Amino acid sequence: MFRFFLFVVLACFTAVSASGRPDTLYVSVAGNGFGAVTKNAVGVWWPAVKAPAKSKDGKSQNMAKAEVVVWFHGGMSSGNCQKGLVAGDDFAKLYPNVIVVSASACRTDHWATEKMMAAVDAALDSVAARRGSPVQDVSLVGVSDGALGAIVYSAQGKRRVKDRLLASSFGKVLGDAPAVANAGPKMRDGRWRFLQGGNDRLFPSAQSKPWIEGFCKEVRADCMLRFDPAGEHDWSYWREKHPDWIREAFLLPTP
Repeated sequence: MFRFFLFVVLACFTAVSASGRPDTLYVSVAGNGFGAVTKNAVGVWWPAVKAPAKSKDGKSQNMAKAEVVVWFHGGMSSGNCQKGLVAGDDFAKLYPNVIVVSASACRTDHWATEKMMAAVDAALDSVAARRGSPVQDVSLVGVSDGALGAIVYSAQGKRRVKDRLLASSFGKVLGDAPAVANAGPKMRDGRWRFLQGGNDRLFPSAQSKPWIEGFCKEVRADCMLRFDPAGEHDWSYWREKHPDWIREAFLLPTP
């Protein structure tokens, strides 16, 4: 179902710490067999803890135990290759007690490529190293075509996925619902939640809704569609009109 080129993530990458949140992380990725190396811009939002408890080695216990969420932004084919540095900010404000990781897809480096999946896992490796504890499982948020990244990572990523929220999505780009749902055993891990609207200007509900319903029927996991006939495409609509649906999708600590 998913066709990829082979890419290798370099072991060395550069993290640039900001004075506040988020941190800026640059993950170096090589691919195509031609020696070309690109750097993916990743935003990392750390838990907002006023007085973190410290272990003997000085690491923050709060950070080490924090849940990790990967944000897959929309507009994956645009020319803006720095989207990840700001895209996860809104979700980080909703969940200030978790770690939010947001990579940048752009141009031909779109979400449904092995290169981008490798960049996400490399960023998670960096988060694990900086907080002093492994990242063994993650939750995913995919907005618009960012939902494709959440689906592909569910099948191909290194980490187990706990919860997923796919807002204003069109999974049919990846194939028919049964084929996508059965892309691999990892698709049955964790929960799936979809938010879809009747007034979505990009992905008409007449096409997107049946696909999601077919996917949920086939995936053999906890899968649910939340449909709002007046729902619009933008994430801001769901945040403002249905914050309860967003919070229901995650088993995460709230303020």
